[in-house]
Amino acid sequence: MEKIFNNTEVAFSLKSDTELERAYFLFKLIESQPLVRIGTAVTNFALKAHLPVEGLIRSTVFDHFCGGINENDCLSVVDKMFTKGVSSVLDYSVEGKEEEDQFDAALDMTLKTIEFAKERLAIPFAVFKPTGFGRFALYEKLGEGKSLSPEEQIEWDRVVARFDKVCSVAHEKDVALLIDGEESWMQDAADDLVAEMMRKYNKEKAIVFNTLQMYRWDRLDYLKKLYTLAKVDGFYIGMKLVRGAYMEKENKRAEEKGYPTPICASKQATDENYDAAVVYMLENIEKMAIFAGTHNENSSYRLMELMAEKGIAKNDARIFFGQLFGMSDNISYNLAESGYNVAKYLPFGPVRDVMPYLIRRAEENTSVAGQTSRELDLIKKERARRKL
Repeated sequence: MEKIFNNTEVAFSLKSDTELERAYFLFKLIESQPLVRIGTAVTNFALKAHLPVEGLIRSTVFDHFCGGINENDCLSVVDKMFTKGVSSVLDYSVEGKEEEDQFDAALDMTLKTIEFAKERLAIPFAVFKPTGFGRFALYEKLGEGKSLSPEEQIEWDRVVARFDKVCSVAHEKDVALLIDGEESWMQDAADDLVAEMMRKYNKEKAIVFNTLQMYRWDRLDYLKKLYTLAKVDGFYIGMKLVRGAYMEKENKRAEEKGYPTPICASKQATDENYDAAVVYMLENIEKMAIFAGTHNENSSYRLMELMAEKGIAKNDARIFFGQLFGMSDNISYNLAESGYNVAKYLPFGPVRDVMPYLIRRAEENTSVAGQTSRELDLIKKERARRKL
């Protein structure tokens, strides 16, 4: 397989010299763990104290990792990326809300993005998080097999209704819908609910997509069981495959509560698990659709090789590669240039509401070995090419 991910001219073709310099500055900062910790604390303090820092955040980290403060604000970014064949997934990244009216607001926003996607070739997917539509503790209680109180049951029925509403609209408008994965101790209830939606709305093709976090060693088995079910009940499976974003949290909780961690024993085991799921999905592609969310070059090459071996067209509608906006442009833009389906997750929302998401990104970049240095190496290479 020809190595295409080192082409920085294609990777950064949309970045002006100024934007490239900003990216260089940001990743230099993120490279330093103490700086990320200090920066996070200072930012949190400044936002809580209502200091006028939103403009500064907006012009630096926000604009690098986010599309805008609302969906219309994102359109210039969406259109610009699409000139290079890279699609967008508008991701309303407001986290940690726990009130009914906030869940309804998240539902409305998701419906709005479906409407948006229907009108635009550049936006092939909509997305939401299960905890955007209902309380974490409710999923957790159901996942543990406990009975809900009558009040909780009414509350859960509302969660189910929100899921059903958004999936039925996605089905009606023919817009694929990604449902994000979260912590393992709430995921079982979410999985059951999403499987129910697949059974209902994936009769002709995959519209509803669940997410498998492949740093969990049990996820391939889950996929195989779901496939058995899909064959019996006659529905298609849509899956976003990612490695996962809650590792420290998962290990810590397992240790505190004294159960075996759901996380693979090593980075290598996670990589092997991820690639095994890709192989399994491609072997059963006639009943599946895959959104391969990865910043890993080897996994991306592996999927490209498998597609070539199986004679699957690069632009087959059932296979998408996905990366986060502001990261791994060397993968996204070079894949698109080569004719593959690529979509970038484009987070948006009010600056202060999106900060938890941005802070997690910064922390994740410092904790994932090699991610930041790889970004920096590519930026340095492009700066040298441009003689900056």
